[in-house]
Amino acid sequence: MQIKKALITAAGADQRKLAMQTLVDRDGNRKTVLEILIEEVRLAGIEEIAVVIHPGDLNVYRSQVADGQHIHFIEQDKPLGYGYAVWCGSSFVGNDYFLHLVGDHLYVNRSNIPCARHLVETARQNNCSVSAVTPTRENLIPNYGTVGGRRVHSTTDLYMIDKVIEKPTPTLAEQKLIVPGLRAGHYLCFFGMHVLSPAIMEILGKKVEGLNGNKLGLSEALNELAGKEQYLALEKNDLRFDTGSRYGLLKAQLALALSGKDRDQVMSELLEFFAMQNMNPIGN
Repeated sequence: MQIKKALITAAGADQRKLAMQTLVDRDGNRKTVLEILIEEVRLAGIEEIAVVIHPGDLNVYRSQVADGQHIHFIEQDKPLGYGYAVWCGSSFVGNDYFLHLVGDHLYVNRSNIPCARHLVETARQNNCSVSAVTPTRENLIPNYGTVGGRRVHSTTDLYMIDKVIEKPTPTLAEQKLIVPGLRAGHYLCFFGMHVLSPAIMEILGKKVEGLNGNKLGLSEALNELAGKEQYLALEKNDLRFDTGSRYGLLKAQLALALSGKDRDQVMSELLEFFAMQNMNPIGN
């Protein structure tokens, strides 16, 4: 199975500016969130990338992305939800499997293999759709799409997905999303990164036809995908940061800095800052 395309969604009203925020990457270079995501995709061996953007943002994105080769920008014509944003990339995806990332998340690998590359390699090995997931405490799952299923025999990090529910309550998760072998009080929530078969576009397309102005989520389509074909979850113990959450950009920047070449310098300056805070707290 070949995975040659990636689709990044960045068109949401609360998402569109986040991809253009500037951070300092692990090598000490200033880059936008989008540029860091594009590097993540490139490290997975993918060259053809499409970014779904808000109407009117095209010039801003083109001016900020230094490497313009093989970067396609697709304007989302209607604000009809996350699932609709993914469907806007259907012409670009065609009949191919594709890597999908959300434009307001950043990923920091804690192993030697980048997050997207690990996911893509897993999808190729298993010849099916694979979503990255991370074990999440039950009090946090109302913020994420969550999956239920069972561990694949003789593996430690792969699960067969039976059900997908968007932002479930802990009570609903306990009833429908228990994964045998997972630590009590924890559930598998989406990491914000997927390799999906072209069947997802067919599912979304049928749902778009009956929207009547309502918004379309992605999780309901992924739940349908799980009923049609093999669909796996890859457990990731790497770090992901929602840059749209409170202090999300700050936490992402700290993670990049503390895992990069300037780690010792940043750590020293942070310790000095915290020491000064203890002696003379800001606001006192």
